[in-house]
Parts: sequence; C-alpha cells; structure tokens
Amino acid sequence: MKAVVLAGGKGSRLRPYTALIPKPLMPIGDHTIVEILLRQLARAGVTDVVMCVGHQAALIEAVVGEGSRYGLRIAYQREDTPLGTVGPLRVIERDLPERFLVMNGDILSDLDFTALHRTGESAGSPLTVAVCERASKIDLGVLDLGADGRVVSFREKPTYTFWVSMGIYAMSRDVLPFIPEGRPFGFDDLMHALLGAGEPVATFPFRGHWLDIGRSDDFAEAQEEFEKNRQRYLPE
Repeated sequence: MKAVVLAGGKGSRLRPYTALIPKPLMPIGDHTIVEILLRQLARAGVTDVVMCVGHQAALIEAVVGEGSRYGLRIAYQREDTPLGTVGPLRVIERDLPERFLVMNGDILSDLDFTALHRTGESAGSPLTVAVCERASKIDLGVLDLGADGRVVSFREKPTYTFWVSMGIYAMSRDVLPFIPEGRPFGFDDLMHALLGAGEPVATFPFRGHWLDIGRSDDFAEAQEEFEKNRQRYLPE
C-alpha cells in the first residue's frame, strides 16, 4: 500500500500553538501526531508515504526524516502555493499506484487502514470515505414553523447526530481527472465533482475512536485519550 499524508496546512484553528510548531508536529504524549500516524500506517502494511508539505515544510522534513525509523520510505512534495486538500494529488499523480490511501496529517484514530484499503478495492469506487458519527448539540430552543409562520413543534437544546468525513480516504486513480491542475481544490470540491458526474462514492463506517486535533477541543481531548489508551494507538 501507498499513502499520501496531507501536512501542508497552517493550522489556523490551533493558534497560538501553531505559530511556532506546524500542526503535524504537535505533541500527543511523548510523540508527535504525525509520528503516531506513520507508525500506524507501517503496521497496517503501508511501505511508501508521500507527505505533501507547505507551511514550515523544512521543519517537518527535518523532524520526520526519510522514514526508516518508522519502517517506511517517505518522500516529500512541497507546495509553493496552497493547493487545498486534494489538489496536491495532481502534482504527484505519476507516483501514485492504481489504489492508494489519503489522509490528513493531524488525526488521532484507531481506524484499521488495511480494512479501509480493502473496502475501497471491493467497492470499485473512485473514492471511499471513512466516516463516523458525530453529535452536535444546539444550546438553544429550536422551533419548527409552518407555512403561516406559526410554531408547529419545539425542542429545547436538541442534539443531532451526523455522519462526518474523518479526513481519511481510499482512492483510485480515477479521481485524478476530476482534480484541476495548478489551483486549490478541496475534498468538498471533489465530492461535488464526483456526485455531479454520477460517480459512486463509497463509505467506510467506523465506530472506533477519532479526533481531529486541528480543533482545539479535540487536541485537548486527544492528550488525555492517548495517555489512557496508548496501546490502542501504538500496540507493542
């Protein structure tokens, strides 16, 4: 397996921490978040990783290195200008196999990358999205209005549950023609392009643990979660 790790963002949501430290190098316990991810990928059978870097690229390259300490071969693709979530794939398309994994470099999860890769293969879809359920509480009273403007129902501080993208994907080379060259193109743009063309988009429902440490609340929770359940993420 080959994986693409997206590590070029500025981490604006984690300021002021990311003013000095790029988001993939944020500490989780005694590791960086990207180190945990790379070790998980190696354990899953990934042999080669391309890291797409931009903001503070030299620091990420110096800390992560060429990958031998993780049991990987790591190559880097620097972005002179930000290309969004999936825009970098067009730059490295010659190095991509028929099927590959793509993920954000700031995720703490115990997802089975091997199972995701196999699901992508069996689905035969150009894109398989790892998804999990996330609850969102509305701290207000919610009113439903009828056509005449009168209230027809009311809920006090309801909680809604949604299936959300985890920022982890299994892809095939069939996605590449949908990605324009030389300009920013995000996961949302790719979704709209594939759905608009009638292409099937598969999912990999996941009910384990997932945190996006790009969010300050999740970052704080990730520190506590990793210390409590280290073996879940880095089994010896």
